[in-house]
Amino acid sequence: MNLRNTTLATVLLFSTLFHAQDTTIVSINQKVETKISYLDSIKQSFVKHEVASCVDERWMSELSNQDLFNEMIADIQNVNPENNVDYDLSTDLLKERLKILDSKSAFHIEYNKGLENIIKHYLKNRKKAYERLMSLSQYYFPIFEESLAKYNVPLEIKYLAVVESALNPLAVSKAGATGLWQFMYGTGKQYNLDITTYTDERSDMLKATEAACQYMVKMYAIFGDWDLVLASYNAGPGNVSKAIRRSGGKQNYWNIRPYLPQETQGYVPAFIATMYVFEFHKEHGIKPNKAVVNHFETDTIMVKNKMTFKQLSDLLSISVEQLRFLNPQYKRDFVPYITNKKHFVRLPIDKVAVFTSNESKIYAYTEYDFNKREKPFTASEAYVSEGMVSKTKYHKVRKGESLGGISKKYGVTISELKKWNKLKSNKVVTGKSLKIITDEAVAIAPKKTADKSVAISNDTIKSKSEEDKDSTKFHLVERGENLYSIAQKYSATKEDLKEWNNLKDEDIQLGSKLLVSEAINQEKTENYVVQSGDNLSTIAKKYGVGIDDIKKWNNLEDYNVKLGSTLKIIVSEKEEIVTEVKTQKPEKHSTFNKEDIYIVKKGDSLFSISKKIKGVTVSDLKKWNGISGGNIKPGMKLKISG
Repeated sequence: MNLRNTTLATVLLFSTLFHAQDTTIVSINQKVETKISYLDSIKQSFVKHEVASCVDERWMSELSNQDLFNEMIADIQNVNPENNVDYDLSTDLLKERLKILDSKSAFHIEYNKGLENIIKHYLKNRKKAYERLMSLSQYYFPIFEESLAKYNVPLEIKYLAVVESALNPLAVSKAGATGLWQFMYGTGKQYNLDITTYTDERSDMLKATEAACQYMVKMYAIFGDWDLVLASYNAGPGNVSKAIRRSGGKQNYWNIRPYLPQETQGYVPAFIATMYVFEFHKEHGIKPNKAVVNHFETDTIMVKNKMTFKQLSDLLSISVEQLRFLNPQYKRDFVPYITNKKHFVRLPIDKVAVFTSNESKIYAYTEYDFNKREKPFTASEAYVSEGMVSKTKYHKVRKGESLGGISKKYGVTISELKKWNKLKSNKVVTGKSLKIITDEAVAIAPKKTADKSVAISNDTIKSKSEEDKDSTKFHLVERGENLYSIAQKYSATKEDLKEWNNLKDEDIQLGSKLLVSEAINQEKTENYVVQSGDNLSTIAKKYGVGIDDIKKWNNLEDYNVKLGSTLKIIVSEKEEIVTEVKTQKPEKHSTFNKEDIYIVKKGDSLFSISKKIKGVTVSDLKKWNGISGGNIKPGMKLKISG
């Protein structure tokens, strides 16, 4: 009997489990398929090519790394060629190798003690840096050599980009020279490099290299010596000409070197030392890092419509950071489209394949995305308010990121980042969370309605749905009602209703529209320019805020404020609601005539003045008196009519 009962229980248990499994399967099959976005539907229709991506985080880290650039510039400016360096390289062996370089180079490479010291300094102190530079060179050198050969410029000039920028297209010197070849603004314009709000072709490796070759050819036509061409690239042709005259007409770089600017005196030796390290790196045990990507794994596409890096990122599943570093010429993550001007985007080969196979779909999506943006109001629509709302975000620093790159990403300045996060230098630690404060414009337009009895002032008009959301309610007075009965209905008091509706007494008439809940307090940010005689106490009193609040909003460490500085003030204003109240008594007119002038008193604000004058809003006062912000001074005369 026990055996039979056990068997029966086991059968029942398994049947229950199978039934539960069937129920689960049915439940899964009955799930409603969710709607996909337009972007996802576009991407699902893409023709894809399964090629491994050639750009990754290591590559971006190298491209964004400013350390090599700073080290190279510091060496040129600070290393003294007269200081002997202890390194295992005999002078005789160095002389032999320099002769080998001289025999196959267009430059005059001759031994001198200063050059030996610089070469030994690089070999002793910069081995790791050159391992990274040689890795990067596998990407850039084929591009350089193609242009150099086209203009018949010595191929060794490619090493000049190592000295100039440490092969960083985003490098910017203290003087403002930019890109791989460190062009100044004026020189870049002279060689037709486009520098606009959106683009800076000094960072375009193809166009900047072309311009550098044109400069070299022009300088060689003047000096007829490639050493002097290098010197002129750093110091300018005028300084080289002056050095030649001061030397008594000598035209060998080493003979005129003492008469050149100090930086240029170390410039050509740094170039030759770099050439030596690259050419003889194996002999000194320098092993280049493995190249993550090379020139032949990327290609360019001419775009036929404007687009943002964010749109390309979403469509091609490539990070915005990768797009930035492959296309450093675009300063605002935006590829413009201008008639009769060509704009190109560089992408990994596999992404080029996806782009070209789905070009029409990509342009359709970018057009669709741009059309989603807010349009200007038409003449029939009332543009009511535009305010700034401050929002605080946090950015976690990733490996290879710099303050410059982070500031560009969020549209803020480096000095602001340092101020918000109390940083004393431009260095940031990987993994640190940085506070970022952004100001966003907010504009609200009214919803069209036939009921014109309700108007909302103080630069804000809310639609019916917004009124409901804010719990702002109105009551239409019916026969037999009075303030007391209405107040009871909405859990308010008679005094509340009188205050909210600006009633002098309790008399109301049939058909009046009353506000029956308090309006919402709103925060508004204003910018105040510190005037002569101001201090935190007077400013706080003017706006009715606390001194400590002003210090907090502006990250002030003490109570001192500078004349002319701008302070952010956050004021809490109550939304003013003008209701239609029909009373049995004649309407009392404001003590102000529409043609009067109002003289600002101490403690006044535009908001408080608008409350004193019936039918006048803050926006009216700003418009009639040409006021752009909210700052007014005691004694100022304000028009109170248009």
